[in-house]
Amino acid sequence: MDDELELAEIEDRPAVSTTTVPQDVQHIRQRILNLALPSLAELLLATLFGMFDMIMVGWIGPAAIAAIGLTNQPMFLGLAVFQALNVGTTAIVARSIGAGNVDEACDATRQTLVITLILGTMISAVGIVFAEPVMRFMGAEPDALAWGVPYFQIVSGGLVFQTVSMGISAVLRGAGDTRTPMIYNIIANCVNLVGNALLINGLLGFPRLLVAGAAWATTFSRFVAAILMLRVAYGGKYIIKLNIRDRFRPRWDLIGRIVKVGTPAALEQFLMRFGMIMFTRVVASLGTVVYAAHQVAINIVGLSFTPGQGFGMAATTLVGQSLGAKQPELAEQAGYETRRLGMYVASAMALVFFFFGRWIARLYTPNPQVIADAALALKVIAIVQPAQSTQFILAGGLRGAGDTFWPLVSTLVGVVVIRVALAYLFVNGMHLGLFGAWLAMACDQLARSLVISVRYRSGHWKHVRV
Repeated sequence: MDDELELAEIEDRPAVSTTTVPQDVQHIRQRILNLALPSLAELLLATLFGMFDMIMVGWIGPAAIAAIGLTNQPMFLGLAVFQALNVGTTAIVARSIGAGNVDEACDATRQTLVITLILGTMISAVGIVFAEPVMRFMGAEPDALAWGVPYFQIVSGGLVFQTVSMGISAVLRGAGDTRTPMIYNIIANCVNLVGNALLINGLLGFPRLLVAGAAWATTFSRFVAAILMLRVAYGGKYIIKLNIRDRFRPRWDLIGRIVKVGTPAALEQFLMRFGMIMFTRVVASLGTVVYAAHQVAINIVGLSFTPGQGFGMAATTLVGQSLGAKQPELAEQAGYETRRLGMYVASAMALVFFFFGRWIARLYTPNPQVIADAALALKVIAIVQPAQSTQFILAGGLRGAGDTFWPLVSTLVGVVVIRVALAYLFVNGMHLGLFGAWLAMACDQLARSLVISVRYRSGHWKHVRV
């Protein structure tokens, strides 16, 4: 990694200069890989751990799979405000670091952390109280409802821990440190996996709690992640250094800048989750077994999200830091080069899903209908993997520039309009079942990719002020 932009490491080392950025394509690729690979490893391992979780739960039965799947979208909706806040914080931190203003980056971290703690506690309380009505709204049948309500309540209690670790991770990535979040989140996921093994099946004298055991393991792992991330922020060994003795003073100018960038991202996340909830209700109407197949396929296809998200994080950091250093052309070049590398991985994932989906699905359940339906869904989504990768990565570049409005537009067009409308048409009108629902997903990915690509190509995002 080049010294100019290697802004944070696990080891304690002094801040480095960000005055020049290498413009040779090979150097840019190396920077992309240095930023993307830790994030990619983190996300990939997290996805694999999530797959192991679902495999463990899946052998309880289709209703257990459906129960956990139906809790995911309401949970994501609750986290939407924090994801949006993190987008604003990452953009501000990246610009501040690119301009050499570390103090402002630390101030942005402090403001974000306090807001996160307050809102996270509120969201956790809401999830605990309203778990059953939410599960009924999602269309859970009685067998899934029995598993889902306690799972929802337990996991909701740990959302505040998750929001803290998400916030500090976003700050570190904006500062160019993708290694630290990778290491600590891998540790937390290992804790989750061990907890699942002990509590789902009751190993080594632990109680056999089944689905509730998965919830307790998840919550404890999020607590561990939050403690580790707070140690980073207040440990004094990283580029972001907070002091617990410092009295908190709201900086409304900085909060305003974070909110300005994050508001479109918040709307994007709410629209995304609203669309996903409506889409999930359509799929849930097909019955517990079909929804279980849908959830298995979603769990597997998460593997393809990781390259897009990992390279998208790299694009966010590089674009933001390049614009902070007053090098807009380098920012554009970095975005395109990141997409190029991400497309190679996406194409490989497409081949895996298309030809080996059935064998992967067999790991989750012995149910032949679940296996067949999941394999068909994976063939559909394999075809649009390049488009999915494009929209993830270039949208990351736009967010790094502070241009969060057009990702919002792409979500409105793709998820809320195209995915939901076509799902109703294909499932309820044309009776295409799960195949129709996933065909609607594929059309959504194509639409979002088109909107994001056109916006990035226009170059207007280079002039956004944050």
